[in-house]
Amino acid sequence: MNKQTLIKHCLALHDTLETYPFKDKSYDEYAVIRHKSNGKWFALVFHLDGKLFINLKCKPLESAVLRDTYPFITPAWHMNKTHWIKVDPDAAPLDLLKDLIKNSYELTQKRK
Repeated sequence: MNKQTLIKHCLALHDTLETYPFKDKSYDEYAVIRHKSNGKWFALVFHLDGKLFINLKCKPLESAVLRDTYPFITPAWHMNKTHWIKVDPDAAPLDLLKDLIKNSYELTQKRK
């Protein structure tokens, strides 16, 4: 999977926006996907050592189970390791990846 395809999966959800908030040029490739309405992040798409990854928010217990179950899900890179996971989109089945993106989106939505 390439970066743009992964970002498109995130942007398919309602009220989303792709941003590049980091001012340092070395961080220009880090796409932050957020809600337009509340500005909260639900995904960080980035390359690490030349490989594509996505950080996604997850409930702590689910995060632990996912990391124990799937070798392509690990603690998030540069984010809270309890509430965020790092996923290798090339190794993850597409249905699971989409479910994880949707779950992260729902966890960060504005509360009604």
